[in-house]
Amino acid sequence: MARESTLRFGAQTDEMTSLLRIVNMVRTGEASTRPEIGRVTGLGRGVVTQRVDHAIEMGYLADGEFGPSSGGRAPRTLRFRGEAGRIVVCALGALHIHVGVTHLDGDVLDEAHEAWDISRGPAETLDKALSMVDAVLARTPDVPVWGIGVGVPGPVDFDSGRPVAPPIMPGWNGFDVRRRFEQRYDVPVWVDNDVNLLTFGERARRGDDTLDLIYCKIGSGIGAGLLSHGHIHRGVNGAAGDIGHVRVRDSDVPCRCGKVGCLEAVAGGWALIRDAQAEIEAGAAGMLAAAVTAGEELTPERISSAAEDGDALAIRLVQRSARVVGESIAALVNMFNPSVIVIGGAMAGAGELLLAEVRQRVYELSIPLATRDLTIATSVNDRREPLRGGAEMVREQLFDVSFPRWFGVGRPTIAATHGALDEVA
Repeated sequence: MARESTLRFGAQTDEMTSLLRIVNMVRTGEASTRPEIGRVTGLGRGVVTQRVDHAIEMGYLADGEFGPSSGGRAPRTLRFRGEAGRIVVCALGALHIHVGVTHLDGDVLDEAHEAWDISRGPAETLDKALSMVDAVLARTPDVPVWGIGVGVPGPVDFDSGRPVAPPIMPGWNGFDVRRRFEQRYDVPVWVDNDVNLLTFGERARRGDDTLDLIYCKIGSGIGAGLLSHGHIHRGVNGAAGDIGHVRVRDSDVPCRCGKVGCLEAVAGGWALIRDAQAEIEAGAAGMLAAAVTAGEELTPERISSAAEDGDALAIRLVQRSARVVGESIAALVNMFNPSVIVIGGAMAGAGELLLAEVRQRVYELSIPLATRDLTIATSVNDRREPLRGGAEMVREQLFDVSFPRWFGVGRPTIAATHGALDEVA
């Protein structure tokens, strides 16, 4: 009896393993018809039919259109049911909250965006974020949430979902962000640095899972996402890419983090606002000064827009920021040797004016071999970038990391996605 049980369990395990492989083949596009599945896996026609029918019953796959014929009857294609679940993304910025809902394939279904100061603290901020998520979910079809991605503007311990000494987030150090979302929605949650979400989005947009890329965000603060052969590099404590608080040579400007001479204290959006206000008070004229005099709010977006429109003060501020940022990026290029650098964030709205200065400093200060095949470009500047990137991060964790743990259940659970990898049963 014991031997029979062992054999039966082994057969069930083999069946579930091959079933998982078939679902993944369809999901990733490796195979899209039953004959293709048979050719790739070596399984017989009857076994393939049985496995596919089981996957359809479980809700993972569905029949699609008829594919091209190779001489006989045209085979029916299969598709992964991206509409079977939803992914929620909550992107917290220094001065805003952006939430959205996507299908499992990452397509954004709905979103909401509001101005918000992250320094108001975790309790008030997350209450606001959760209420925004509730409102967006209420407007979408009644489909279960499978996972949630949260981005925050500071270093994150990815394993625990807790911010780690974030310089511009007072009161957030060690706060259990993941727990607040898990308690509310009872689904797996992953928390990451906001620039990493943008980096995931860039990887998805380019459709290249082997990229070596640096995404540098110049917004209110400054940070970088590092993509090494398609994988996000977070570092041991989540501090990888936090270039905003690297010391700038010969600078003693106080930073919001409490230190002096940090890159973002010299070149970040809030630093440019500070410097613009000082120059306007000292008598600087132009479009930017006129807007401030008229009572309009001074923001990084307004400065970059004014620079594109030819305002002398804005141009001077943007170029100075770009030169200093370019020096820091050059150091990363020498160490990391990426093939692509993407400049994003509010200041990237200045376009070629900012990009030209960054390029010049990078090529001046980097070794020739590191820049031989290097491309430097601005982001697509789509407001949905962090939502798509957050969905991509959650998709990676659901399907590339934890899928075997919860596949047999039919949908992800908190225990399965964040637990140890068990045998597929």
